[in-house]
Amino acid sequence: MKYMKVGFISLGCSKNLVDTEMMIGLFRDKNYEIVSDPKIAEVIVINTCGFIESAKQEAINTILEMAQYKNPKIGNCKKLIVTGCLVQRYKEDLEKTMPEVDMFLRYSDYAEEKGNSDKVFADVFSELEGTKKENEEKLQFTNRIITTGDCYAYIRIAEGCDNRCTYCAIPSIRGNFVSRKIEDIIEEAEKIAESGRHEIILIAQDTSKYGQDIYGKPSLAKLLKELCKIDGIKWIRFLYAYPETITDELIKVVKENEKICKYFDIPIQHISNKILKRMNRHTTSEDIKRVITKLRKEIPEVIIRTTVMVGFPGETKEDFSELYEFIKEEKFDRLGAFMYSKEENTPAATMGSQIHFMTKKSRYNKIMNLQQQISKEQEEKNLGREIKILIENISEDGAYLIGRSYMEVPDIDGLVYVKNSENIELNKIKGKYIDCKVVDTKEYDLICEEI
Repeated sequence: MKYMKVGFISLGCSKNLVDTEMMIGLFRDKNYEIVSDPKIAEVIVINTCGFIESAKQEAINTILEMAQYKNPKIGNCKKLIVTGCLVQRYKEDLEKTMPEVDMFLRYSDYAEEKGNSDKVFADVFSELEGTKKENEEKLQFTNRIITTGDCYAYIRIAEGCDNRCTYCAIPSIRGNFVSRKIEDIIEEAEKIAESGRHEIILIAQDTSKYGQDIYGKPSLAKLLKELCKIDGIKWIRFLYAYPETITDELIKVVKENEKICKYFDIPIQHISNKILKRMNRHTTSEDIKRVITKLRKEIPEVIIRTTVMVGFPGETKEDFSELYEFIKEEKFDRLGAFMYSKEENTPAATMGSQIHFMTKKSRYNKIMNLQQQISKEQEEKNLGREIKILIENISEDGAYLIGRSYMEVPDIDGLVYVKNSENIELNKIKGKYIDCKVVDTKEYDLICEEI
């Protein structure tokens, strides 16, 4: 039997990427040929994001772009399959408006399609359903194909979210917060280490709440201590720690373990208590400031990243000014901002005092211009500093080795460029850690020399 060539496109967050990697593994295990070029793919699978308006538009544009490959003059696509968060939210509407797609699959559809003979590959997706059921088997992972290169891999430690922020549709898409068992996460991390990858990045919608549902209390600190015992793992990161669940125990574990990167990604969203309450955030301005102060006191070398939202319904000039001044004062090492997106079936969508787009855009630009200057100042503080760099790539002209220190998360933060004075070939140094000294800075990047 000749198996079809299957290509995958993953959109959105790293949690979505893990889903895609699982799909690739399932198709590979069924002997389908996995290809990266959509022109030669006989089947194209698109895993979509449906979180905010810009993500939804990107997904629709990608679907339309891939649909072109069904034209024999352009490509070889026989089946176009679309799944993921966009389909979870809008399957019926998509089916009506995009006839060029052969199969739209919600997470809940995977098992249902197995016995339907005219739905090709449904048996593969039905196996993925084992990762989506609302029970403790939900997050048992297959031999997924890691697509993030040879140096690092993501590990999803929980699915869903219970926070119910008023602007967010994720709970309705992904369901309630469900943690994986520590022993299952350890097993996956050991396999990653055996593959030669030295860095693992723990992800969930709210990593600091990990274990609350199955162990009765937040257990990220316990998980981290167990992961530190694995031979071969040199760097451990975790993304999205909410201020209200950053415990003293967690801070202590990060502080005392060399393998854990001194990096906290804390999505605060705002600092005005009025707006935080309207957002249904489970914290206050005072709590946020207290956590940041404590982190910087206990871990002087800590890197703190955050995200903020501008233009939330009811955000006044005074609320925005409070946020702006807070960012100016705190000088976050990393900061991302986004404009409030009105999402249907969320409480915020029906709130009064919706903010005009141009006002949101203006506030967004002010925040980003401020952070641009702050980032430049923060990077300049690293001049003369000695840091360890993980080498992952090389510049086109070979003049620089490209990598990251503990201060940079892949695909989010900047890069570190190390002068390649010895003309070392990438295959001889990729995946290795080298000691460097910072000799110059760019806006978001560092320039180093090997010590």
